[in-house]
Amino acid sequence: MTTGHPPRFLTTPDAAKRVGLSHRTLEKHRCYGTGPAYRKLGGRVVYAIDELDAWVELGRRSSTSDPGTGTVHPARKAEG
Repeated sequence: MTTGHPPRFLTTPDAAKRVGLSHRTLEKHRCYGTGPAYRKLGGRVVYAIDELDAWVELGRRSSTSDPGTGTVHPARKAEG
């Protein structure tokens, strides 16, 4: 059954493709808390497209000297 509406949520593999990362990297971001917001629907993880796009925009820069307004952290454990 299709409603004709575009999807609002993407699975991990589809979300990873949208942002140009591997699904494993996106899973690591999720585990370390450095990635985009996600939802658990039953046992399934999904990402809202607008929130995924907003996370990507945090890394937006116009030049190498542009500090930007946000930071997309690497997918690794925080040190400390």
